[in-house]
Amino acid sequence: MMSSHNSNLFCLFCLSLLLLLSGQSGMQAEARVQRDLLNNHYHPTKLFVFGDSYADTGNTRKSQGGSWKEPYGITFPGEPAGRWSDGRVFTDYISKFLRLKSPIPYKLRKVGMPQHLKYGMNFAFGGTGVFNTSSSNPNMTIQIDFFEQLVKDKVYTASDLSNSVSYVSVAGNDYNFYLARNGSIEGFPSFISSVVNQTTKNLIRIQKLGVKKIVVGGLQPLGCLPQTTASSSFKQCDSTSNNLVLLHNNLLNQSVTKLNQESKNNILILDLFDSFMSVLNHTSTYNIQESLKPCCFGVSSNYNCGSVENNEKKYTLCDKPKSTFFWDGLHPTQAGWHAVYNKLQTTNALQQLLY
Repeated sequence: MMSSHNSNLFCLFCLSLLLLLSGQSGMQAEARVQRDLLNNHYHPTKLFVFGDSYADTGNTRKSQGGSWKEPYGITFPGEPAGRWSDGRVFTDYISKFLRLKSPIPYKLRKVGMPQHLKYGMNFAFGGTGVFNTSSSNPNMTIQIDFFEQLVKDKVYTASDLSNSVSYVSVAGNDYNFYLARNGSIEGFPSFISSVVNQTTKNLIRIQKLGVKKIVVGGLQPLGCLPQTTASSSFKQCDSTSNNLVLLHNNLLNQSVTKLNQESKNNILILDLFDSFMSVLNHTSTYNIQESLKPCCFGVSSNYNCGSVENNEKKYTLCDKPKSTFFWDGLHPTQAGWHAVYNKLQTTNALQQLLY
């Protein structure tokens, strides 16, 4: 039997030889291979995404409008493409960090197979939550059902799953729907507990399907979203909403900590609350000039970004999306997401995905 030391040396030799044969630069590529092996770096080959508009890269149907209307996509790819932003969303930045292309939306799974399945799949749909919301799109339970069926159909193998990362986005649609239906925050704490409990069940399900690394987004500061700050002319975050967000995040942290203690699998929480607030409080550090006022917003509460009536635009659009943090009433711009991504990198939060 080959010793562990000899085995590592043999792996280094084989990988270095493969790199040289494939035409990659010798010294630099070999050094990276050695460094990664010695540091036990983990390089996932696929990303599986679940959640809502903070992660959706095109699953929402064109007939639903929203992210498929102008001026969405004005920065990237230059036209509406189903992303709820002027450009890239957080899924794109996680993919970039993992050195993967953004996985294809689930609705495109049969287009150009199998090469389009190479980097995983995105099951996120805008407007959805862990429970049913006002959106007719599939909630997270159904999204995981889609994933499970692909696993049963052997579209993805056990090896694919064990060498993958899953990103789970829970950005608050359940809470928006709760408030719209109930009109007050009475009973909100118990509902927050039920959302976290269902999120936990979802994480366990994804684990049991074979995904070893899961990252779930903590809830962002809902009290700073333009739909909330509009009442203060986009000048001030709502502390009551943000305190409720902190309750959600504390419960999520407790639940995930318990899961990690009980399981060998690794679940990581990305602190989007702290990352958002850090950027919003230090916008100049990230070359952002406008923190709370969105780039694209309806001319009144009856309209949204992209609204058109009788061929007349019912929204205003800023000159420089890259200078604003928020794109519309709910979503960051590409520049906003890039700033959040950069902040997360400085805290080494994402680095844990590679170990």
